[in-house]
Amino acid sequence: MSKQATGQEYTLINKVLVLDRVSKTTDGGRTMSFRCAAVVGDGQSKVGFGTGKDSEVPVAIQKAMDAATKNMIHVQLNNGTIQHEAKVKFGSATIFMKPASEGTGVIAGSAMRAIFECLGVRDVLSKCISSSSNALNVARATMKALESMKSPKDIARIRGISVNEVLGVESGEKAESK
Repeated sequence: MSKQATGQEYTLINKVLVLDRVSKTTDGGRTMSFRCAAVVGDGQSKVGFGTGKDSEVPVAIQKAMDAATKNMIHVQLNNGTIQHEAKVKFGSATIFMKPASEGTGVIAGSAMRAIFECLGVRDVLSKCISSSSNALNVARATMKALESMKSPKDIARIRGISVNEVLGVESGEKAESK
């Protein structure tokens, strides 16, 4: 899927996480429809998650892709990995993620893996540590964790201290650019 933005054309990576047939019981019987959860990202630092529902599969998928595109967030990455550890709970799903050294790869379950691939993360260690592995809740918890990521520059600005103090580097040494 290509999208026009400020005169530049860029490609978005689309992935369908879940496609379920759901039903609603009414007086007249059961009404069947399809629910889709999708992830959209640019592979560099933006990712979005959305759901869509319709009586036809292609329309449900398109609605999910549109919702994911509207809900895109920017995440600052650190050499292809996340900035810091995070443990987040959404619904009954609890996830844990932490940065990994270069060459580790994406170690994650299916819902988290799709989000990391669309985001452009190359190295990360993550796990769903709850008894529930519901893909929708795991995806929402992952997005919540990514929204909470802060770079050392952001933390230094909030606290009113230097980046070196945040990183624990003494004034004589040179801090890594993160």
